[in-house]
Amino acid sequence: MGAEKFLGSRSDVAPPSNMSVAQQALWWAGKGAWERAHDCVQQREGDPDCALVHAYLHRVEGDLANAAYWYRRVGRPVVTGLLKAEWDALIRQILPPA
Repeated sequence: MGAEKFLGSRSDVAPPSNMSVAQQALWWAGKGAWERAHDCVQQREGDPDCALVHAYLHRVEGDLANAAYWYRRVGRPVVTGLLKAEWDALIRQILPPA
C-alpha cells in the first residue's frame, strides 16, 4: 500500500487488513487513537519500524525520555521537530512508494 492509499483509508473505521503492525500503529496515530497505536507497536517490540512509531508515540504523549529510549534502540537521533512532520516522514519510510 502506498502513502496515497494509506492517507485515503484514514476515513475508514479500521486500518486495511493488509497493513503491517507498524503501518497499523501509524494509521491509528493519525486518527488520534494513541492507545490503539501503542497497543500495536507493543506487539512487535523488536521490529525497527515499530520502534520508530513507538518513539513517535511517546513524543506525542510528552514522555520524551521514553521516546529517546526507542530512538536509541534503532540507532536514530531523537527527533525534535514538529510531530506532524515526523508522522509524514514515518509514512514515507514505512510505506513503500505507490
